[in-house]
Amino acid sequence: MGTLFTVFLKEVLDNFRDRRTLGSALLMGPIFGPVLFAFVINLSIERSFESAESTLELPVIGQEHAPNLVSFLHSQNIDAIDGPEDTAAAMEAVKAGTHDVVLVIPAEFGEQLAAMVPARVELVSDQANSDAERDARRARNALRAYQQLLTGTRVVARGINPRALQPINIDEVDVSTPSGRSAMLLGMMSYFFVFAALMGGMYLAIDTTAGERERGSLEPLLSLPVTRDQLIYGKIAATCLFMTLSLMLSLTAFYFSLKFMPLEQLGMTPNFGPDVVLAALAIFLPFILVGAALMTLVASFTKSYREAQTWLSVVLIAPTMPILIVSILTLRPRTEFMFVPSLSQHLLLVDMVKNEPINGLHVAISVTSTLLIGVVLTWVCARLYRREGLLG
Repeated sequence: MGTLFTVFLKEVLDNFRDRRTLGSALLMGPIFGPVLFAFVINLSIERSFESAESTLELPVIGQEHAPNLVSFLHSQNIDAIDGPEDTAAAMEAVKAGTHDVVLVIPAEFGEQLAAMVPARVELVSDQANSDAERDARRARNALRAYQQLLTGTRVVARGINPRALQPINIDEVDVSTPSGRSAMLLGMMSYFFVFAALMGGMYLAIDTTAGERERGSLEPLLSLPVTRDQLIYGKIAATCLFMTLSLMLSLTAFYFSLKFMPLEQLGMTPNFGPDVVLAALAIFLPFILVGAALMTLVASFTKSYREAQTWLSVVLIAPTMPILIVSILTLRPRTEFMFVPSLSQHLLLVDMVKNEPINGLHVAISVTSTLLIGVVLTWVCARLYRREGLLG
């Protein structure tokens, strides 16, 4: 154990000396990701509320054909302004980005209303433009509200109860909690945690394998009175240390970033206090060994630092694939999912953010299976480190 600790300490000190790489691994990934996430979410929320509260200037062609409709739009915080000359010009203006949305009211609009036939209007927009679609949605909702107003007025004029047009009354009962709703947005935190942990140890895993082989320092290192098992275990332990530091920084950065995100305005209350942060760290710790052993294993087969970076960039993507698949399919935690590293940690984290009871069996399976896979990968690394072709 003393020899193993010496190797561990040597790799840790060597990594601390490379300050630029260390800064990139422990600062850019763990901290930049949460800060960028909080900035994007804040910007999106602010723009959504500003769009909903601000007055929408809607270009309208043919305002004179529907003065009542124009007045109703004004009551919905939508001001009708002069639009292009005709429908063709409106389409060109929307395509060019001059206008986000244009309402076209034909000359026969009033006659169609008087004849009790559906009066046609055209709403020209570009649904591929998210900003334009937001304004188009406001205009569309206002037109539907005007349609319902006219419908109610017509049936009342004929002595019919408007409720006769609504044979079924649907009451939606939402059983979600503010914490549960926040998980829809914060479930992606697992991606940041997995990437931050892997990025924190990737450069060290490369440097202690392919880097030493490329520099020619591996052969003198193997000639020292240190067994190869002790050597590789010390290297993996050092990688685990920096992965843990990176994960802790990422968790802490998210904890403080969430305080500056106005999620309460969306009816969300994230359950991500200090106790959840510590629980998330404990749940992700077994994955640290898996990631360190896997990156060391892959890097030991490469001949150069650049080749190792190429292969490990693929390794960074692999742990997130199960998370992506489960997120797309919106699958709930199941016992068989707990045997998959990174996926089990993701599902357990989502349950914690939702403030739902954690299944003790799921936690036990996740921790045990992930640790077992990490131990097996570490043992494989030690076995491969004994081969004579290690020096290339």
